[in-house]
Amino acid sequence: MQDYKKLMVWQKAHALSLLIYKMTESFPKHELYGLVSQIRRAVVSIATNIAEGSGRNSNLDFSRFLQIAYGSASEVEYLILLSAELNYISIDIANKMNVDIQEIKKMLTSLLKKLRTEN
Repeated sequence: MQDYKKLMVWQKAHALSLLIYKMTESFPKHELYGLVSQIRRAVVSIATNIAEGSGRNSNLDFSRFLQIAYGSASEVEYLILLSAELNYISIDIANKMNVDIQEIKKMLTSLLKKLRTEN
């Protein structure tokens, strides 16, 4: 078990969550229970699964939660693309956010590899 707040990948995922929440405030009201809800749940799932997994007693359990976090990151990646294509955000903002998502995904992959070598 480790303190998830010390993990750089959690810090980046948390920062992305805050950014997505702020970004989606300007989305159309009719998207509140659609796209806004979906992207917010998906982005929070990244940091939440890192936090929950870090509190588990084994690297195998932690790895499973990191894999779920990776899947959520992929979901956010798509939802940002959709948001841009619906003209809710600019392509520039979408591209900047996708750089952050790619970095989070790389960090998750690296942490997963590290956990596998520790077994």
